[in-house]
Amino acid sequence: MGTATMENQGVQNVVEKRKKKKKREVIRLERESVIPIMKPKLVVKLAYLIELENDRAEFLKLCKRIDYTVRAWYLLQFEDLMQLYSLFDPVSGDKKLEQQNLSSEEIDALEINFLICLFQVMDKSNFKIVSDDEIEVANAGQYLLNLPIVVDESKLDKQLLKRFFAEHPQENLPQFSDKFIIFRRGIGIDRTTDYFVMEKLDTIISRIWGWILTLTGVRWLMSIKHRVRPAKTETITEEEPDEMFVERIRIENLKLSIKNLISSITIQEPTFDRIIVVYRRASTEKTDRGIYIKHFKNIPMADMELVLPEKKNPSLTPMDWVKFLISVVLGLVTLITSLDAPKADFWVIVAILSGLGGYCAKIYFTFQANMVSYQSLITQSMYDKQLDSGIGTLLHLCDDVIQQEVKEVIICFFILMEMGKASIQDLDTRCEELIKDEFKETCDFDVEDAVQKLEKLGIVTKDPIGQIGCVGLKRANEIIGPTTEELVIKAKQTTTTT
Repeated sequence: MGTATMENQGVQNVVEKRKKKKKREVIRLERESVIPIMKPKLVVKLAYLIELENDRAEFLKLCKRIDYTVRAWYLLQFEDLMQLYSLFDPVSGDKKLEQQNLSSEEIDALEINFLICLFQVMDKSNFKIVSDDEIEVANAGQYLLNLPIVVDESKLDKQLLKRFFAEHPQENLPQFSDKFIIFRRGIGIDRTTDYFVMEKLDTIISRIWGWILTLTGVRWLMSIKHRVRPAKTETITEEEPDEMFVERIRIENLKLSIKNLISSITIQEPTFDRIIVVYRRASTEKTDRGIYIKHFKNIPMADMELVLPEKKNPSLTPMDWVKFLISVVLGLVTLITSLDAPKADFWVIVAILSGLGGYCAKIYFTFQANMVSYQSLITQSMYDKQLDSGIGTLLHLCDDVIQQEVKEVIICFFILMEMGKASIQDLDTRCEELIKDEFKETCDFDVEDAVQKLEKLGIVTKDPIGQIGCVGLKRANEIIGPTTEELVIKAKQTTTTT
């Protein structure tokens, strides 16, 4: 709820053990404040719930006036944001900065002002900074990307964000916050159905390899993961709501029966519905002040490396090198032992060399296949999953803030209109119930923010004991009054008729 502190913050990895002792890996999610309903659909549905036709007309007029008024509130703030970013746009910002003839200290101050405005818009749009814990959970599995991807830190600036967070501290900042910041919002599910031949073979070999290492007592090698650290786990209790969890289905956890091996399977991974990455490239030129802002959609949590800036070309994983080197050593030892035998069998030697060469070839070709998949995923992320960048992302964010704010106000006023006076807790509960019952969606409704905007509009009241009520529909329209947009539309209609 908007007024309650949630115990299960962020994204956490959970392993559920059912009565049948079948393990399911799920991701624990924080309920977000985003209202996942299109504004036109929301307005039409709520208007339909109003019985009297006159009240319905007044409600539709009020929704338009709320929309126009909230948009006007943010116009100046968004204009400042756009003006500031025009100075740091990687495409043309350097020319505009040169025309301004500003000192280095003045430019530094403008950079901080831009980031302040940007973080405010991100907060209003309900974006959260990805934390180290969330990165750990995301990396606790693999989905379509089977290569270790790392950032080339030498290509990223380390001063801008470090200076900003020194002046404006934030909680739970990730370790890489001095180089780039990842914002995330919304949760979805991505499913992929395929045969996954190479992935199944790799899983089988990894399991056999682990069994051999366990059998021989070399347990310390089992701590070398394919590319991630172990995830934290805990048990789900029956009392926790189902909507708090999304299941992660991976090949590594599947029972590789004959049927699964020869048929297509479906894997599933939770996604971040929206991701925004902010960074600056390293440069020796003082005039290069460009700030990059990239906007992505539907990024699988386990493949979040796709959005990292300035990625290095991937190479063989540490586990691949361990397998490769140990296989070579074991093969050579076996070969030398066979040669030292009194009667060395030629075909045994050939079999050993063939097996060794085949296994090394398997590692190499698996890597090459993963490289092809990696290039395909990168291309897809650039063309299909990247929504926009730079000024386009900011325009999208500004409109998104307005849409969310308007929907909060409309829902809150509608509930007050229907139920009369209510406490802040009851109002919060009823708003969330309305969203769930009428639209089959869930969110953590930010009731306090909605009430503040209603008070700013002047269409709600509070009594001495904290009960909140609203004025009538007609009175609410009179208090807000005709907006500029309404006057323009009326003027156009008058001109058309004459």
